[in-house]
Amino acid sequence: MSQKNQKRKKNKNFVGNEKPINLSRYQKLLKITSMNKAELIAHLADDAGITKTQANAALDSFIDAVTKTLKKGDKVTLVGFGTFSVSKRAARTGRNPQTGETIKIKAKKVARFKAGKELSGKL
Repeated sequence: MSQKNQKRKKNKNFVGNEKPINLSRYQKLLKITSMNKAELIAHLADDAGITKTQANAALDSFIDAVTKTLKKGDKVTLVGFGTFSVSKRAARTGRNPQTGETIKIKAKKVARFKAGKELSGKL
């Protein structure tokens, strides 16, 4: 195998005989973006006129409060924004994609978020 093919094989964005795809360039063209925690903290700090440290503390406190409430089995409802709740997933059988053997998947609780009417209307 030539060095050129080895380099292409290592690149995860390489498809067939085409050149590697620069995903960030296409994401910018399609305006596909997401906001990470640091960007959210910076946005909160700017909007509220507080420091990033204070915004980080507020966001961490919010996340902790929602997590503790959900662990108790309760709901968190923010009128106009949405509702965080706990949903139960039943046990089921699945399939190992590598071997094809059937496996048992245990029942578990998962966090849910349902957007409120006002938030849904703004999207």
